[in-house]
Formats: sequence, structure tokens, C-alpha cells
Amino acid sequence: MYFWISPLIFTIFIWWFSTGLILKINSLPRHFYKAIFVISIVTLMFAFWGLQISSREATIAGAYCSFTCAIIIWGWQELAFLLGYITGSRRSDCPKDSGGLRRAWYAFQTINYHELTLLGLGLVLFLINLDSANQTGFWTYVILWGMRQSTKVNIFLGVLNFNEAFLPQHLKYLITYFRRRAMNLLMPFSILVSLLILIPIWSHAASESSLFETTSSALLGTLLGLGLLEHLFLILPFPNEWLWKWGYKNNR
Repeated sequence: MYFWISPLIFTIFIWWFSTGLILKINSLPRHFYKAIFVISIVTLMFAFWGLQISSREATIAGAYCSFTCAIIIWGWQELAFLLGYITGSRRSDCPKDSGGLRRAWYAFQTINYHELTLLGLGLVLFLINLDSANQTGFWTYVILWGMRQSTKVNIFLGVLNFNEAFLPQHLKYLITYFRRRAMNLLMPFSILVSLLILIPIWSHAASESSLFETTSSALLGTLLGLGLLEHLFLILPFPNEWLWKWGYKNNR
């Protein structure tokens, strides 16, 4: 009955630790960046290999492995973005006279290569998981992608906290595309949709299903819940950087 507790704790730890680790790596001197990026690509290949193998196994171990591999794949593109290797075709401040669709287009140009990479990685995961017995990894990536897209649009429209401390110096120009507001019209809708998806996932995790289904649903449900928490962090009247102070404190 309580087999969902372990995946819940595991997901919270992975969410906290992986975020801090990426920030910590990015805080290293820039002359290490090329070596870091090469090592990260090798790690990415191993993650795809592990996901391909685990996707055939509808077991508890298979769910954990598939989930972790998807997190590593997602983490690779996050690191590549922060290192400055995969960002966008525009790398300058937003023109002060820009507004409306023009500002939105400029903002998209700052991350267009990054967005294409996200779609490409997602397509590979989709193909790997076609007719697979264990699709935990694929849905892990879908949740991460969906929540991140919602976060990006909400930050563009305006939020109270956008964690600018996490951005390295060479990406500080992105801040000029953000707006600081207490709330925007999309945020309540984003929270509502997240809750409507979250409830059935956790209902399935708590039901009398197989141990694999319980584990998989609890992993996915916790991840979505953490994504919802990150949305709340954007509008709460206090910063959440202290959670990862150990990772970004030396960021430049």
C-alpha cells in the first residue's frame, strides 16, 4: 500500500541534487567547459543506452532506471544551455523599444536552437519507447518538457521570481526578455492544468495496481508535483535559490 513512498523520496532527491550538480558544474572556470561538454555527450550516450534496455523491462528496477536515464538526458540539454553551447541565434539584450509579438520573436530567437534540441531528444525517446513495456522514461521527458515550456512562457509574461542568480554571466542578456510581475493571466491556468493531470497519476499510484505501475506512477506524479512547486516558487514573495545555494554560489 505504501510502495509509492520510496519513489517519492527518490524523485525529490534527484530533482534537488541534479539541479544543484548542474549549477555547480557550470560554476567551474570556463576553460573546463569544452572538456565538460565532451564528457556530458558520452554520458548522454550511456543514458540513451540505459533507457533503451530498461524500456523493455516492466519491473521496479526498470522504472527507476528508465526514469533516471530520462533525467540525465534532460540534464544534458540543461547543462549544454548553461554552458552556452546550445542556446539560440540571438545573443544580445532585448531592444528597449520592442513589445508584443516582436519581443516574443526576439525572445524565441535566444533559445531557438535549444528548443529544437529538446524536440530532437524527445523524438529519439519516442522512437526508443515505441511498443515498449516500460514507458516511464518517455513520460518523464514529456512532463519535464511540458512544465519547462509553461515556466518559460510564464517568465516571459511576468513573474515575481525568475531565479536570475542561476544564469551565468554569458547568459545574463536573457534577463532583459523577462518581466517582473506579481502574477500573469497564464499562471492560474498552468497551475490548474497541472493539478488536473497530477490527480489521476497519483490516484493510479495509490490504487491496487502492480508494483511496477505503482512505482512508475509515483515517480511521474512526484516529478509533476515538483514542477507545480517550481511554478509556485515563481510567484511566492521569497526566493528559492537557498535550496541550491551549494550549487550556484560561485556562479559568475
